[in-house]
Amino acid sequence: GGADLGGADLGGAYLRGANLGGAYLRGADLRGANLGGANLGGAYLRGAYLGGAYLGGADLGGAKGNEWTTLPAGYRVNDSGLIVRDGAS
Repeated sequence: GGADLGGADLGGAYLRGANLGGAYLRGADLRGANLGGANLGGAYLRGAYLGGAYLGGADLGGAKGNEWTTLPAGYRVNDSGLIVRDGAS
């Protein structure tokens, strides 16, 4: 939790159940990473690439993104910059 992983290449990494709460992941490549059950609450994900990442059961509460944050199906960045599931405000 709270790690600085900005710009890290974590593509395909097995991070299931990892505590990444509050981690700085700006610009990190998480493409195809397994983040199932991981705690990403409060993580800074601006510009992070999450395309194809498995987020089943991940805690994204408080995680932030922007229009360049690429998220897998079922997630989006709301008007406040928070990552939320589709259908949530």
